[in-house]
Amino acid sequence: MPQFTYKAINAKGRPVRGVIAAANEADLFNRLQAGGMALVDAKEITEKNSKLKSLTMGRVKVRDLIQLFVHLEQLQKAGVPLLDALSDVRDTAESTRLRDVMSDVYNEVAEGSSLSQAMGKHPSVFESIVISLIGAGEETGNLSNSFEQLIAHLKWTDAMNTKVKKATRYPKVLVGVVVMVVFVMMNYVVPEVTGFLKEMGQELPGITTALMATSEFVINYFGYMAVFAVIAYIGIRIGRTMSDSFRYHTDYIALRTPGVGTVIRKIALSRFCSTFAVLFSSGLEILKCLEAAQKTAGNMVLQGALETVREQVQEGSPLSSALGVSGEFPTMVIRMVRIGEESGNLTHVLRQVSEFYDRDVNDAVDAMIQMIEPALTVILGGMMLWIAAAVFGPIYNSFGAMGD
Repeated sequence: MPQFTYKAINAKGRPVRGVIAAANEADLFNRLQAGGMALVDAKEITEKNSKLKSLTMGRVKVRDLIQLFVHLEQLQKAGVPLLDALSDVRDTAESTRLRDVMSDVYNEVAEGSSLSQAMGKHPSVFESIVISLIGAGEETGNLSNSFEQLIAHLKWTDAMNTKVKKATRYPKVLVGVVVMVVFVMMNYVVPEVTGFLKEMGQELPGITTALMATSEFVINYFGYMAVFAVIAYIGIRIGRTMSDSFRYHTDYIALRTPGVGTVIRKIALSRFCSTFAVLFSSGLEILKCLEAAQKTAGNMVLQGALETVREQVQEGSPLSSALGVSGEFPTMVIRMVRIGEESGNLTHVLRQVSEFYDRDVNDAVDAMIQMIEPALTVILGGMMLWIAAAVFGPIYNSFGAMGD
């Protein structure tokens, strides 16, 4: 069935834009009218403008999803029918992409689909944990509780994303500053000084000739190095998108990189424990919890380990034993899970593990930043010392020769 972008006026007189599937424009008019909207304009989405639209609309932010589910939770608790609640959140969504998605979700639910089924058709917006929790709420008849758990999980996800950005933003800025300083010094400052030393006509020491050679290399090849770095970065991103094998190997290298690998592992463990605890407490069976939590790990090596865990559990092994067999989980996590299994309080134990790793991630990120800053300062200081020794050494020697 073709899709149409439309402009309409809702029952409150407010303009509404969105995307909807319909057989033709007459069917589109009837669908919108049934939803309490008057059609103003519509255009069928072709394959070409669909791709352009997806590129320009961008992703839905986690904070937009938090606002969406807060709104749905409040309306659900107030006794507002689900269709009316979906109509309201569709009309009030600030994100254009989310507004289009919720228009489609509204229409799917109006035609008889469940909310989890309708949202499941948009995996790029609603991840598996969202679908699983809403499905559990539909089974138990308690969607409000599912919305509450989703809000808590999405807030935790937003906080975790902030930590990840904090871990990567500051080092990127510092490395950029170091590269720019090296470029300016080697491209402008060093040639001027070494040109003066050449005019003195005396034999230059090795440290000075090395500095001059480095300066010439930067002047002649810096552009090529920059282009190579950009191409390599784009190539790695494309390779990770196109090839699971390439992504697995890059994830393996990242996980084994000193300092960085530790932070990646702790973030992945925190995500897994938090997601699993939320799903398990909602009443989902353990295999479905593992399947959904596996997708949130963010690292293919750990996802592969969790696949092994799921297979072991499916064959009848306890979760703690399966985690131990995978070889990727710390002893502390395995021991805590075993305690949770024995006490029958696995949800509480997993939340404690998640909270522990949340604090540990903060400490690890701060420690990494504190380590990078002095390391880059030492590099800059060493470069300045090298330039000073290479420049002032010959000048001092020339003054000594003049005195003799």
